Formats: sequence, C-alpha cells, structure tokens
Amino acid sequence: MPFVRTSGATLFVTEAGSPDRPAIVFSNSLGTTHRMWDAVVEDLAVDYRCVRYDTRGHGASKMASPTWDIDDLADDAVAILDNLGIAAAHFVGLSLGGIIGQALASRHPDRLRSLTLLATAAAMPPPERWRDRADLVRRDGTEAVEAQSMERWFTPGFLARAPERVAAAARELRSLDPAGYAAACEAIASTDLRERVRSITVPTSVVAGQEDPATPPAMVRELHDAIPGAGWKLISPAAHLIAIEQPVEVAEHLRSVCGAADREGPAAAVA
Repeated sequence: MPFVRTSGATLFVTEAGSPDRPAIVFSNSLGTTHRMWDAVVEDLAVDYRCVRYDTRGHGASKMASPTWDIDDLADDAVAILDNLGIAAAHFVGLSLGGIIGQALASRHPDRLRSLTLLATAAAMPPPERWRDRADLVRRDGTEAVEAQSMERWFTPGFLARAPERVAAAARELRSLDPAGYAAACEAIASTDLRERVRSITVPTSVVAGQEDPATPPAMVRELHDAIPGAGWKLISPAAHLIAIEQPVEVAEHLRSVCGAADREGPAAAVA
C-alpha cells in the first residue's frame, strides 16, 4: 500500500484516474476514512486524477504524536502533494476535512486550484463538547458514539433506503483507533479559523446539507459569508455525510467547480 511519511504521521494514500489529468485531493470527515468518497471518485476518475488519503489517526494512517492541531493536518496535505509531484490541486473536504481545507487555503494558497468545503465550519463550539467526546471514546471506544453518529450522518430516509451503506459507515467508525478519533476531536476543539478564512483567495465553494444536524445550513452559511467571493450550494435531502448520501449531486457540483477553476484560472468565480 502507498504511504507518505510526514513529520508527525504515516499517511495512507490512494489514487484513481490518470496522473496526466488535473488533480483533486479528497479529505475525509471525523470518524470515516477515504472510503467515504468511493462513489464520488468512481464518477470523477474518468476526467480527474483523484487522490484520497486517510487523515492521521484514521483508517490506515498512523500518528507519531498523540496530539496535533489543524495546521499539522494541513501540512500533511502539502506533504502528499509534494510526494506525488502535484504543484497545485483542487481540494475537497467534508467536516474535519473541510476544516483542513480552510487551514490549507489560508497557509498555502499557491498549492490549490480550487477549494470545496462540505458540511463544515470555521469553528465548532463549544470546545467542551469535543473534549468530552474524546474522553468518552478513549474510555469506551468508537462504539460509544456509533448510534448518535449514524443519526447525524444520514437522513431518516437514507437510513431506511440504504442500510448496506449505513452499515459500511458504521463498520469503518468501529474499526478506528480510539486514540486517533479522540485526538481529532481535541484538534477540532482547539480550532477557530473565523478570522483566517476572511483572507482566503482560492476560488471556493461551500456546500451544506439541508437536513444536517451536525453543521446546520445556517452554520455553514456563516462560513460562506466570511470567504470573499465564495459560491454556495444547498443539497437536499442530505444530512452530514453528503458525499455518501448524494454522491451524484456532489460529483456534478465538483465537475462544475473544478472545471471553472481550470478554465478561468485563480480568479475564477465559483458557482
């Protein structure tokens, strides 16, 4: 399996599509792995070089330190780009992956062609909620948050309609290293990018799920309003894991966003 070593992690990376095509890097949410993007990548790999990786402490990615912050995770993404010889890529992140994307765009805008942020925010207070969750998972494992996570990740209709996909997401959550999940919770608790996102110059699109209880549309809209010139899209029905519940609509949106940025360059407007 391909791995990329950074100063604080060993990251599992997988690719699909031609290396001669524009690159899209996908970043997963808390409690998932690169597999959350399976259906989206299956659609896009025909036209793009699709790069996925497991966030440190998730899936097959290991962490060298028990604690880290969002800027460390942004630096992980840069290390992947460097290792693969990608000068600049489209970056797509959901939830925690979207927070990583915000940090990446504010620190390394030259490495991004475009930025798509799904079901995420610049800050997710109160921090005590995340620290309490970290303590719970360290003590009782990720099984302790499974039922609540499924209810927040998917709409009731999807839970009933696609039990096999819900079961796959639940299995991945249960398989995670509790220490990695807890460290990610603590990184979210310590993150507030509300001032930094105002300086983002990368063409950006912000996407919300209409039925998302974890990052409701109003919260995601605040992020959109803070990023100059950002585009906005609301998807329904969709709860938190929009990429699993509505992969066709997400892929279509990414084709539009990435295509516009590739045609028009850094100043591209994002719909």
